[in-house]
Amino acid sequence: MILVRQLERLIANFQSQQPLRVGSLIITVYGDLLALRGGTVWLGSLIKLLEPLGINARHVRTAVSRLNKDSWISPRQLGRKSYYSLTASGQRRFRNATPQIYAGPRSDWDQRWTLVILPDNKKINKDMAVKELGWLGFGKIAKGILAHPMPDMPVLDRALDGLNIRDDVIILHQASHQLTAPAALDTMVKGCWTLDELSVKYRKFLERYRPLHQQLSRSEMPRGTDCLLMRILMVHEYRKILLRDPRLPDRLMPPRWEGNSAYQLCRDLYQLLLKNSESCLDQIMETEKGPLPPPDKEFFRRFGGLK
Repeated sequence: MILVRQLERLIANFQSQQPLRVGSLIITVYGDLLALRGGTVWLGSLIKLLEPLGINARHVRTAVSRLNKDSWISPRQLGRKSYYSLTASGQRRFRNATPQIYAGPRSDWDQRWTLVILPDNKKINKDMAVKELGWLGFGKIAKGILAHPMPDMPVLDRALDGLNIRDDVIILHQASHQLTAPAALDTMVKGCWTLDELSVKYRKFLERYRPLHQQLSRSEMPRGTDCLLMRILMVHEYRKILLRDPRLPDRLMPPRWEGNSAYQLCRDLYQLLLKNSESCLDQIMETEKGPLPPPDKEFFRRFGGLK
């Protein structure tokens, strides 16, 4: 009963976030539940999945239509049923974002930086480049200059290719800040990344999900549907915060950084909910060929290794 009430509170909190961004939630569903299990689902399954969260069929249809226009997913009609699959663009976006969502804190920094310089070039949409690389954690340290201490270089390359500017930007790798005063470095970090705002968001996440973890750790596991809804809501909220987190190395972060505690909590809850939520997925999600295929081996590398 306690777990039921906790789930009800999580759902109420989700519904209180207006406007209700159904498309963003569906991206979470595809990224966490479907991308590594074929990436295709019957629209009716998606509607059934999201109904307990207070999302009706009209909202789902409107959201998937917009995601189709934005090249995240594409439809395929078989008889009277519509199936939506990740597009190549959608798959690329998930490949870029997924390592950030399920990776842990970063403590092995060599104190060097990667700089991306955007020259004055008509081929370069600087606003778009700053936005896209910002999702990868790059901070704008000056006009046309972006920096990150530990970027994922293959992901950076894919992002620049996707922007069609890979051959037009200047990349300086392994740049040292050895001659920089610590105070100047600290000022730059605070100016480039909104760590105070992130800290508040992480604290709210911890306050919301720690009681759930405590209860799940000492209670019988709830039914699969409840586990699946808890997992969706948790990952969705964590993803929204984390995709704004530059994931800087610990050495550059404030002491007792809440993001590290949020990662550990999310990892532990995910593991607790995993078995029942995956079994529920097998039962309720339908593809063109029947049930979802089993997870790709990459799935089990999430959070440092799932059991």
